[in-house]
Amino acid sequence: MPPNPATTAIDIAPFFIELGIVFLALAIVGRLAGLIGLSPIPFYLLIGLIFGNGGLIPVNLSTSFIQIGAEIGVILLLFMLGLEYTPRELSEGLRRGAVGGLANIVLNFTPGVVFALALGWDIVLALLFGGITFASSSGIISKQLTDLGWLGNRETPTLLSILVLEDLVMAIYLPLMSVLLVGAALSEGLISLSIALVTVLVVMGVALRFGGHISRLMATHSNEILLLTVFAVVLLVAGVTQQLEVSAAVGAFLVGIALSEPIDKRVRELINPLKDVFAAAFFVFFGLQINPMDLVPMMGMAMLLVLLTGITKVLTGWFAGLRAGIATPGRWRLGTLLTIRGEFSIVIAGLASAAGLQVAELAPLTAAYVLSMAIVGSILVRVVNPIVRQLMLRGRRAA
Repeated sequence: MPPNPATTAIDIAPFFIELGIVFLALAIVGRLAGLIGLSPIPFYLLIGLIFGNGGLIPVNLSTSFIQIGAEIGVILLLFMLGLEYTPRELSEGLRRGAVGGLANIVLNFTPGVVFALALGWDIVLALLFGGITFASSSGIISKQLTDLGWLGNRETPTLLSILVLEDLVMAIYLPLMSVLLVGAALSEGLISLSIALVTVLVVMGVALRFGGHISRLMATHSNEILLLTVFAVVLLVAGVTQQLEVSAAVGAFLVGIALSEPIDKRVRELINPLKDVFAAAFFVFFGLQINPMDLVPMMGMAMLLVLLTGITKVLTGWFAGLRAGIATPGRWRLGTLLTIRGEFSIVIAGLASAAGLQVAELAPLTAAYVLSMAIVGSILVRVVNPIVRQLMLRGRRAA
């Protein structure tokens, strides 16, 4: 017998109301973030903390519904990230930024590993935390470049090459950590990792060689059909790569790289609003799982990490800028932009939850770190540049 429509409406009404309240809160904080010139991502995390268990206004949202939305959010985030790079930019970025990329790994992966080992975590979790401190937020940085009008700056190609290399490192790192976190036997782990690496290389090879053909095949005058086609391909590839024990997000990232002219700009315009909605769900879902009271004892450690990894990221940008012959202000812009952490750090922390590992400090420490780093980094970008210019101007006058 079909359910009584009246009963269904009564049952689902509170859910719609609570979900509406959450999205209204997201809209409000997103607007406020725009007014003060900051990324909305840390504020989305705060909304999750406010409405989660132990928050100021706990709501009984369907976690399975939000979780599915969050997973789609991660996939679309990484897809849009891949869409930022053409195959040619990818290969050029690899050649141009190899040395800077290696310095980036040494300077920014190592502090996370050492910090986690000092907390008494095992080596697998230490490697996981190294990824959290290593990865800059391509999404927030891209938005900052657009908002500040720095896309045409001399240092921007060097910055993008570093971000490309970070994303490629993540393409190998995420499946590797997925294998290590499930505690597979050595033989099973090697097989799974081999499958993951082959999958990444095959998809990347197809993207580099046949990206233009794939884009022309998918091209259509109808925005509706194009959106449905791209969304379907992204989900299918993400699902297949996940089945092959490669992160679904990595599969989506590689699909983004594969798409090029004539449809890449249209796809970006069509998918971007959808990505923003689901990405907001992703950050909210992460925040919902954390009791805000658990953040308080983590803030001291988080601020120590902010100081340490802020310095190492600035050094990374300075070194890369120096090698590229970029002037001092450009090096400072490069370094301060790289300090911003965001989506990748949260994705990496989510791997532990997906693997069923319960580490009391990991989620709240990551949340405190990302919140602090996203806000501090965004402020540094806007504050340091005019200060450096003013100091250099004074130096020239004095000379």
